[in-house]
Amino acid sequence: MSAQDELHPDDIQQHLREVQALLSRHKVVEELVHRQDMPRHELVENLVHKQHLAELQTRLDKLHPADIAYILEALPPEDRLFVWDLVKADRDGEILLEVSDAVRETLIETMRPDELIAAAETLDADELADLAPDLPPEVMQDVFQALDSEGREQLRAAMSFPEDSVGALMDFDMVTVREDVTLEVVLRYLRRFEELPDHTDKLFVVDRDDHLKGILTLESLLINDPEMTVASVMHRENVISFEPDDEADDAAQAFERYDLVSAPVIDRERRVIGRLTVADVVDFIREESEAEILSHAGLREEEDIFASVWDSVKNRWAWLAVNLVTAFIASRVIGAFENSIEKLVALAALMPIVAGIGGNSGNQTITMIVRAIAMGQVEQSAMQRLMKKEIGVALFNGVVWGGLLGVLAWWLYGSVSLGVVMTAAMTLNLLLAAAAGVVIPMLRMRLGADPAIGGSVMITALTDSGGFFIFLGLATLFLL
Repeated sequence: MSAQDELHPDDIQQHLREVQALLSRHKVVEELVHRQDMPRHELVENLVHKQHLAELQTRLDKLHPADIAYILEALPPEDRLFVWDLVKADRDGEILLEVSDAVRETLIETMRPDELIAAAETLDADELADLAPDLPPEVMQDVFQALDSEGREQLRAAMSFPEDSVGALMDFDMVTVREDVTLEVVLRYLRRFEELPDHTDKLFVVDRDDHLKGILTLESLLINDPEMTVASVMHRENVISFEPDDEADDAAQAFERYDLVSAPVIDRERRVIGRLTVADVVDFIREESEAEILSHAGLREEEDIFASVWDSVKNRWAWLAVNLVTAFIASRVIGAFENSIEKLVALAALMPIVAGIGGNSGNQTITMIVRAIAMGQVEQSAMQRLMKKEIGVALFNGVVWGGLLGVLAWWLYGSVSLGVVMTAAMTLNLLLAAAAGVVIPMLRMRLGADPAIGGSVMITALTDSGGFFIFLGLATLFLL
């Protein structure tokens, strides 16, 4: 392969452009051939078709499953399915795991039951558990029957744990050794593997009943005398392990805090039943981050960017309806002060500033609180302290920036009273935004709801209506 043909795995955008160019060329040539009125038209068309299919398939075969998943998500439905049909069948399972939930549904809908079974059979039990909710029940039944007894038990275990628990993230592919053998024996044992499980940085030392005794790092294995026993070089103290019922959030924080690559998962009797790797944790963090971003905007779930109009409407309508109600309330607040606005037109020009700054400040507060909750840094008992702190920040910002806007209002409209009202309204709305930014996520957490969902929508609604009411109310009282 020439230098110009070499692939660069990190340049996913380049891969996408290449596939899009091949698809475009394929469509253009097909259209030209169809227009030609020549002998052996079908033969020419068939040869051109096969040539482009072979070129595109060769390109896809060189890509990592994650790269193919990215490309599929970035293509419109007709091109997506065309490319999906060109992917080798033995890679279907890996790619289905990598694509987003929304795109996975569209791909699975196009596959026959025998194709789904073949794809599922290429996956490990923990991977199969991730895919299981999207597979038809009859397919899962056939796949389950095809597993050996150990695989069935692992699949049952993986599917029995809550979605956001360590048990749902752990895998069963690991290496365990005994403490009474020498390092030379361990090395000979490892050489029997065709490859070690991904992200293997340590071996788990267990007894005959699989109880965790310690860990043997690959570093200790390689730098110590081969005649030494595992017991003499393994780590017994401060071994970080997890139980399957532990929260995935807590595990993710532990991986970040202690720079872990892998860690054992043990049951209540300290038997090793699986392991958690940094790859599992990174995937979980990414999914949580994406879900939080979507929930801030009031979206219920991840959406295929090329989804049908109806699917997108169903995903977005709920919080839009809430927004409509809150916007109507804000309009009625303004309507209640129509006479004041008619008498002092400057109010109409200045009131969006008060509402906008309040909304921005509230979103800053709620973002910080939600992040702290997600990191496990905030408990209900901290609510009063957080409230005092955010009120202090809002009061300072209100006096400083409200004062600046008050001076600008005085300069523009020649009214000291209007400047004072502007400063007071800004300060009061920032105080309202700060209080709401603390109370909304903390109250949702206390009620067992996701603190992030719809937070920005609620804050914006409150600061809009509140800001208009405060500013116009003060203006009516002191200026008219």
